[in-house]
Amino acid sequence: MPVAAKHPAKTQAGTTAKTPARTPAKSSDAKLTALFLDMLAAEQGAGANTLDAYRRDLTDFSDYLAHAGADFTSADTEALRGYLADLDTRGFKSTSVARRLSAMRHLYRFLLNERVRSDDPAAILSGPKRGRGLPKVLSISDVDRMLTRAKELTQTDVSPAQRLRALRLYCLLEVLYATGLRVSELVSLPVAAARRDARMIVVRGKGNKERMVPLNDASRQAMADYLAALEVMQPKAKKAVPSKWLFPSSGESGHLTRQHFARDLKELAAAAGLAPRLVSPHVLRHAFASHLLHNGADLRIVQTLLGHTDISTTQIYTHVVEERLKSLVRDLHPLAEKS
Repeated sequence: MPVAAKHPAKTQAGTTAKTPARTPAKSSDAKLTALFLDMLAAEQGAGANTLDAYRRDLTDFSDYLAHAGADFTSADTEALRGYLADLDTRGFKSTSVARRLSAMRHLYRFLLNERVRSDDPAAILSGPKRGRGLPKVLSISDVDRMLTRAKELTQTDVSPAQRLRALRLYCLLEVLYATGLRVSELVSLPVAAARRDARMIVVRGKGNKERMVPLNDASRQAMADYLAALEVMQPKAKKAVPSKWLFPSSGESGHLTRQHFARDLKELAAAAGLAPRLVSPHVLRHAFASHLLHNGADLRIVQTLLGHTDISTTQIYTHVVEERLKSLVRDLHPLAEKS
């Protein structure tokens, strides 16, 4: 029998039907989720953002099962299908449904390997069909407009605090476009990355893996200018401990957050005359990769620079270049058909 919908049904009298007791199941699911996340962190080197995403997805799945009187250890394949149908009813996009299904598959493989279960109810499930879309990419001229506008903001007559913020944004943009770092890698760079003689920086990426990424002259100069202004602004108290982060913040992490940088980047895009919805830190990472390939870089080198484990992940950028070449021929070739 299919598992009931997540929200309890109402009786004919209009009162909400009682749902089964959920506390034991929820407690069991929470413990299994914690063990699963510990495994991901220890054996696969999953980062904080990945672990948070798994935790949110599995908590939602557990809530659904609890309303149906089930839990991770008792749910069958029909229960899992019911959850996927519930996600569709709630208006989740196919990409989000596919991610939730991936979380369930990983969870049940773990439970099977740990002998918590003797079967894998997620093994035969199929996810929603979805095409692999091409990443959004800014043109070289678009990136140049943003860099130009960011540099102009550092030269305006403003307060020291405002100038420091402008220098930070310009530094972030220069380093991001020069290296193609993930935004989490960028905002958590150590202050040692800004050494004047540094031609390369060591980046700790996904799976706690390290890679070397070269810096160009513009990014090195932007870091030097920003760091000089930062040192002037930092408190001079004798007991003050200098931050180890290049982009320090008073928040919990101690460094600038991804969300803060993304907001600043969208404001900069608007100031440069670009649509803010088309600009994000990840779009700049896409631009770095596609522009390198467009100018003849080797795919394996780009894979190394981006920190991709699987080259098929990098190959998506070759399709971006192919599409751009096709559009150039279509729009500029004298014999191309005109609509």
